[in-house]
Parts: sequence; C-alpha cells; structure tokens
Amino acid sequence: MQNPVPNPLSRCDRIWTNARLATLDPVIGTGYGLLEHYALGVRAGLIAALVPMQEVDLRTFPGEVTDCQGALITPGLVDCHTHLVYGGHRASDFTIRLQGMSYQEIARSGGGILSTVRATRALSEEQLFLQSRPRLMTLMSEGCTSIEIKSGYGLRIEDELKMLRVARRLGQELPVRISTTLLAAHAVPPEYLGNADAYVDMVCSELIPRVAAETLADALDVFCETIAFSLQQTERLFSAARQYGLGLKVHAEQLSGSGAAALAAGFSAWSADHLEYLDEPGVRALQQAGTVATLLPGAFYFLQESVKPPVELLRRYRVPMALATDLNPGSSPLASIRLMMNMGCILFGLSPEEALAAVTRNAARALGWGSRLGTLTLGREADFLLWDLEEPTQLVCEVGLSAPRQRVFKGEVCHA
Repeated sequence: MQNPVPNPLSRCDRIWTNARLATLDPVIGTGYGLLEHYALGVRAGLIAALVPMQEVDLRTFPGEVTDCQGALITPGLVDCHTHLVYGGHRASDFTIRLQGMSYQEIARSGGGILSTVRATRALSEEQLFLQSRPRLMTLMSEGCTSIEIKSGYGLRIEDELKMLRVARRLGQELPVRISTTLLAAHAVPPEYLGNADAYVDMVCSELIPRVAAETLADALDVFCETIAFSLQQTERLFSAARQYGLGLKVHAEQLSGSGAAALAAGFSAWSADHLEYLDEPGVRALQQAGTVATLLPGAFYFLQESVKPPVELLRRYRVPMALATDLNPGSSPLASIRLMMNMGCILFGLSPEEALAAVTRNAARALGWGSRLGTLTLGREADFLLWDLEEPTQLVCEVGLSAPRQRVFKGEVCHA
C-alpha cells in the first residue's frame, strides 16, 4: 500500500486562502500568470505551497489562516533604481527649468547634482537618516518590499560611506529589503573639477576597496554621459568593481548615445538604466548578456524629454524591461512606483502586464535577485501584497486610489 502524499499546506506556518494569485511566473503562462481560487502557504519566510482551493483541507491546520475572500495577491513590488538618501531639495532647479534652462545647463552652472552634494555633505549621518526615512516609508506604503538605494551625493570617501551606512541602516530598522549601490561616479566633485581621471583613480584605488571591505555596497553604478564620465572611465570603474565582486549597473544613453549599455553588457551588468538613446546594437548586446533594461519614465516626464526608449526593439529582442522611480531631488522627485507603472504604459507604450512584470520579476533581476524574488513561486521569498482589487490591471491604471490591504515581508504581515 502506497503512503499518502503529504499535504503541502500541513507544513506551513501560515496560509492565505480563497485568493486570486497574479504569480508573474512565466512558466504558468503569459500575462499575469493568474491562478484562480488558490491558497498560498508560507514556511520559514518562503513560499511553501500553492494549492487549488478544491484540494484544501484545513481542519487540522494549527497555524494562522487569512481568508482573502477572492482578493488579489501579487508579488511585492521592487523599486530597482532610487537615489532616496540625500539632503536638501532642488525646487530652484525646477523653477529654472520651467524658464527654459536645460538639465545640462543647470549642471554646468553649479546647480543640479552638485547642489545636492553640498546639502548632503552638510548633514550628519543621523540627520541624513531622519530625512531619508519618510521617503522610504512612502514607497513601502505603496507596496514596495525591495528597494535599491544609491550613494552619489557625497563624492568624497567619508560622505559616500555615510550615505551607504544610512541605506544599510534603513534596511535594518524597517521591514524592507535594501540593495545598496555605490554611485561615487555620479558627477565630478568640486575638488576634482578639470581632473576627472584623478577622481576615477581615487574611486578605483581607495573608495571601492573600502566599500568592499566594509560590505556597504552590493553593486557599483556609473553615470556615463557627456556631463559626467566617459566610456573609458566607466570601463576602468567596472574593472575595479568586478575585482571586488560587486554587481554592475550603469546610467546609460539618457541624454546622448554613448555605447555605455553595450559596455555594461560586456561586463555582464545586472542592468542598464534610462536608455532613451539606446540603438539596436546596444539592444542586441543587452539581450546576449541577459542585462535588464531599466526604464525611468519619471525622469523622462520631469525633464520633458522627447526621445523615448526603444521599447519595440527591446520587445523584439526579448530584453527584460524593468521600471523604477529614479526617486531623486532633481530629475525625478516622485515617490510612487505605481505612477511609474502608469507612465510606463502611457508614455512608453508598455502593456499593463509588462508594467507589473517590470516592477516585480524583472526589477528583481536588475538587482541580482532574480532567483529569490519577483514571482509567487515555490521556494521564493514570501514577499507579497494582498489587494482589494478585481483585476491586476487596476494596479497600473489607478494611481493613489488603493493601498495594499496587507503587505507581507518575509512571510510576516509588516505594514509600512
């Protein structure tokens, strides 16, 4: 006589029943990967069971059960590109831009990034933490369970380390998963104006080793652009970061076509971000490397850009596309991942299914977490959201109208 097959739910710590699961798992099918009338079970912070309701028997289950009553469950949202740790604001830049000055002109006149550098340097670590925490909580309240935070407004060793320590502390004190990125190559600091190569030397020989030794960053990013760092300087920074096991990301092809995306793909970077001026060879390089194309419609909108990322080319080559807020004080002071989903559809032509995939499974890939997060799949981290919505598309078309009923992080209900 065969032994009965054990009920997978019996091994769970907690179960959500009578749910519609938007799994975002491509194995289940195209679109949202919907599973109707299912139960989801969690054990030790991981998804341990996905069971049709007709097979569910909870009469002897000792753990906690949440009856979703037909509500929607999605993976936790992932914001894979933010600059949310900073001091001050850039309202004056906004006013000047409305009067006709370009982003590049503001940067060259001493405004832009360097004005935020001055404000960030002036803050203590505690002050910087207290200013940054509400921005993070705003993203969490919309359903973000994983968020990337970059440095890049210190541009000196101790100030870059200060920013990264604040980002790490935010992840330790709040129920959210934080990925930290060293973006010391965000702009040439005042101390090195006219000598960018010397600054790159310092970052490669001193800052990257220090960050690696203190395990303060998961990745390195470079702003490769005419107003920032050249292709050759970016390559040097990538080479140095790779020696210390850091993941790689790049701000690429935002204001002009530089070839930075193809360079990043050659280094097997996790993502190339912005990409308004990306060409077909660059798209092909991303496809061959498996590098994610992260689109940032907030900056496109806020800077009133006219050249759009080549979404149709990215589709044709099946390059995974992510969306992110790019939350920063100057070019995207917008703390809403759901607004980015909406903008991704309205401004860039993504479908609602692509937009939700872009802030779940593809955004997780852009942070090197593609095997752990981003889908409702057995064995993945139990980060998910319970919504009082009838259709997943409502998450994309309706902005600011509904917060998650539950925000589950590592298997525990943890509201922002």
